[in-house]
Amino acid sequence: MAKRHNDNLPISEILKEFVEANKLQSGLDKVDVREAWAKMMGNGVNNYTTDIKLDRDVLYVSLSSSVLREELSYGSQKIIDMLNESIGKTVVKKLVLR
Repeated sequence: MAKRHNDNLPISEILKEFVEANKLQSGLDKVDVREAWAKMMGNGVNNYTTDIKLDRDVLYVSLSSSVLREELSYGSQKIIDMLNESIGKTVVKKLVLR
């Protein structure tokens, strides 16, 4: 059980402690990566995106278009950098397009 504090804390601190105590950060990172992908890639790529999965530090993205997959593979490092910048921390180290 979490420690009880007698002093008043901001809600952000309380939520941060709750996330750390319940080991929820990896799940939140998965949600953040999906949102960042959708926002960053726009409707054109999102229409062909069938699945996004974050496993440890590898992002697996399934695409229904082989042409788009090949095109995105040329800029995979730039995509990784933009995703991490959008999230605010290094979550993705490798991008696998399927």
